[in-house]
Amino acid sequence: MKKIPRIALILIIIFANIGCDQITKDLARKNLEYHKTVEVIGEYLVLTKVENPGAFLGMGSDLSPILRTLLLLILPGIVMVAVTVYLFRNKEMSMINLWALSFIVGGGIGNLYDRILYGQVTDMIFLDFQFAHTGIFNMADVSVMVGTGLILLDQFLPKKKEEGKLQES
Repeated sequence: MKKIPRIALILIIIFANIGCDQITKDLARKNLEYHKTVEVIGEYLVLTKVENPGAFLGMGSDLSPILRTLLLLILPGIVMVAVTVYLFRNKEMSMINLWALSFIVGGGIGNLYDRILYGQVTDMIFLDFQFAHTGIFNMADVSVMVGTGLILLDQFLPKKKEEGKLQES
């Protein structure tokens, strides 16, 4: 089997994350009523639809419209473009970081798309582990968290020594 070209892999990961996010948000918009709960796995996994005009856990929802546009649309848009360019150009990054940044870009674009189209982001997933619980989030948030987790994981994995690098004695 032939290896997938690097740029194709990046695009597949990004668009798969966007697609998963947008499909789940569309299903939530069509099938869930606002603030009504649907228990999926008892009280541990609950679906409830909310619209979030802010960022993570509603942060920034009280900002003026101009500041919210700048901090939640323009700045993240610039960052997503910059990270995508970095992904395409940096051929030396580890495969884990390639996947990680692709997940982050996919999740970031998923939420940006909502903000552009609807002025807010649809969230619908709530986890309660009894000893701790989450805020209500969506699959784009999961993509960003998985990407962040992969970056952290990569920091703890042993690194290959560069060829030709002088060994310290």
